[in-house]
Amino acid sequence: MAEPLFTRLTLIGIGLIGSSIAHAARKSGLVGEIVVQTRSEKTLKRAEELRIGDFYTLDPAEAVAGADLVIVCVPVGASEDVAKAIGPALKPGAIVSDVGSVKMSVIRQMEPHLPANVHFVPAHPIAGTEHSGPDAGFAELFRNRWCILTPPESTNQNAVERLVEFWTKIGADVEVMSAKHHDLVLAITSHIPHLIAYNIVGTAADMEDNVRQEVIKFSASGFRDFTRIAASDPTMWRDIFLNNKDAVLEMLGRFTEDLTSLQRAIRRGDGDTLFDLFTRTRAIRRGILDIGQDIESPDFGRTPAAEGHGSTNGK
Repeated sequence: MAEPLFTRLTLIGIGLIGSSIAHAARKSGLVGEIVVQTRSEKTLKRAEELRIGDFYTLDPAEAVAGADLVIVCVPVGASEDVAKAIGPALKPGAIVSDVGSVKMSVIRQMEPHLPANVHFVPAHPIAGTEHSGPDAGFAELFRNRWCILTPPESTNQNAVERLVEFWTKIGADVEVMSAKHHDLVLAITSHIPHLIAYNIVGTAADMEDNVRQEVIKFSASGFRDFTRIAASDPTMWRDIFLNNKDAVLEMLGRFTEDLTSLQRAIRRGDGDTLFDLFTRTRAIRRGILDIGQDIESPDFGRTPAAEGHGSTNGK
């Protein structure tokens, strides 16, 4: 049997992403042992009942002792507190990573509190479901999904290559880019769509009772998809918007300008403008299909895959 890539993996936080990493790493034989840490006694007990790890603790410093790979799986707003807690206990040469959807903020929060003799390689697996907690995790979550690494320029290249190998072997496609570029791209591909979904579903929630019930009763596929996205973890998404506000506001400004132009075209009966836009957006959809990031057959939330662990929200 091949030697594991990492002797000890520590997961700080054990929700959907953390538990899925544990399942995938165990299934792939990539780690010798797994340490699970979380602030909640109830969550920690549940993780132990599910046998997600080998050792369990509420103490982050105890959790990282002796670990050669530490992955922080907490809302991005908690990154600095975690770094402060684990920094003094990290062993020399350890690789420290995360799974946050915002990278520049995570680097600003964590890097000052990590010792110079460890390797910091921030990461963002673009995978997820609307479910949360340790029960939600499953080994196949990252299969054929992107994981973006955003190491600072001074990061040890060997450490980056080891983390690339880790994510590749649990099924992900890996890309390396700057944190600034990541945050701008994710603002339009993930963060703004979530903001729009929260807003549309919130608009429905604010309607009169009789209208709101009819919206729920007669919801078509588009609105159902928005509600799935809007059911995502509120703490995580609050932190994403607060910690990526510059990129989000830039993309939101562009979106608002385009929406105003669309509003003007509808008011003026400008069918050519509408047709041109809808034609161009179909090409974007075709591009997503061509690179294998979705399937062409519609399911509208009714297939077994979508009802179970097959749905993703691309966080």
